[in-house]
Parts: sequence; C-alpha cells; structure tokens
Amino acid sequence: MSFENAQLEEIGGYVRTHLADWLAENSLVKPPVVYEIDLRERMVRVEEELRHQRELMKQRFDLMEKRFEQVEKRFEQVDKRFEDMNKRFEAVDKRFDMLVKRIDRFMIWSFGMTISSVLVVVSVIEIL
Repeated sequence: MSFENAQLEEIGGYVRTHLADWLAENSLVKPPVVYEIDLRERMVRVEEELRHQRELMKQRFDLMEKRFEQVEKRFEQVDKRFEDMNKRFEAVDKRFDMLVKRIDRFMIWSFGMTISSVLVVVSVIEIL
C-alpha cells in the first residue's frame, strides 16, 4: 500500500484542518479563542491583585506615617523634658552661686571679726 504524494498532501491538509479540533476535544491544547479568554481573565485577576496590593501598601504607608508622627511627638516631649530639666539645673546653679557668695561674705566677715578680736585682745594686753 503505497501512497502517492497527492494522497499524502491531501491527508496532511485534512490533518492540519482538524488537528486543532482534535486537540481541543482531548484538551491537550486550548483553541486560541479559549486561550485568549483565559489570558484576559488572568490579566483581570492580576490587575485586581495589583490594585489590592497597592491599597495595602498605601494603608501600610499611612500607618507608618502615623507611627512616625507619634515618634516625633515623643521626641518633642523628651525635648521639652530636657528643657525643663535644664531650667531646673540652671535654678540649682543660681542657688549654689548665691550660697557661695553668702559663704564668701560670711568668711570675710568672720576673718574681719577674728582679726578685730585679735587686735582688741592684743591692745588690751598691751594696756595692762
């Protein structure tokens, strides 16, 4: 049983025309229309997922922004506390300066009184 070229070409043409249908029936390969619909559905799902991811990222960025604002408020509070402590230290420093001045005056008066007392005692001893 030998086939001639014409018969082989006729068989090849028949197979080519029906090959897509046969493969679609056996679901080995999807026809281009079905494949295109699947691609479109996938693209729509991917776009929806990307939109959802963008929304999630925006929410997270908003939450991070709020968190940064809270941290900034904390830093401002800490700065205020440091300023208050600095004012207290300055007040304590002024009190120490006043105390040092009082002690200096006391020592000068004490030294003056001691010298005066010694001079009075020496004068009294010389007179007697």
